[in-house]
Amino acid sequence: MSNISISCVVEGHGESIAVPLLVRRITLEIDSSVVLNIPRPIRIGRDRLLKIGELERAVDLAARRVDRPGGVLIVIDADDDCPATQAPDLVGRASRSRSDIPIGVVLANREFEAWFLAGAESLRGHRGLPSSLEPPRDPEQVRGAKEWLRSRMGPVRTYSPTVDQPALTQALDLQLTRKASRSFDKCWREIARLVDPQARS
Repeated sequence: MSNISISCVVEGHGESIAVPLLVRRITLEIDSSVVLNIPRPIRIGRDRLLKIGELERAVDLAARRVDRPGGVLIVIDADDDCPATQAPDLVGRASRSRSDIPIGVVLANREFEAWFLAGAESLRGHRGLPSSLEPPRDPEQVRGAKEWLRSRMGPVRTYSPTVDQPALTQALDLQLTRKASRSFDKCWREIARLVDPQARS
């Protein structure tokens, strides 16, 4: 049994609940013996976070909440940026600000909700979604994943990040989503690295 502390930096109110939940679910599948401590996430808007000095400040604040061993996990939306292009710069900046602690950076392509589109089959019947729900052909290229979900919830419900993100994160089939979303697979691998440096599957 090992004790691990992962401090998260996220964008929105929904992610502040959903990301720790996702970290716990993935950690449980990687190593069920891990005792995980997740301090209250630091929430900061994407535009502000990308400014020079702001990412570094957020990483330092998050790192101060980590009881060793552990690390910092940053999860933000890529929006219209390419995750593969933007991530290395963010990783470099974050690592230079706190080189003493492991840091993972994940850019959801295009947004956190795109992962729900990727695992749509596992969300059938949840939160007003139809039992016949099918994923789009390329979930990570859908502009407006929130709107995609909202349009399928029917006339009596609307998508609410603060309520629906955590609930759909809990219901999401993680392995199905890994296969359909490269950025979700990246998220899995970053969490695995923070939980266990030897974990690569």
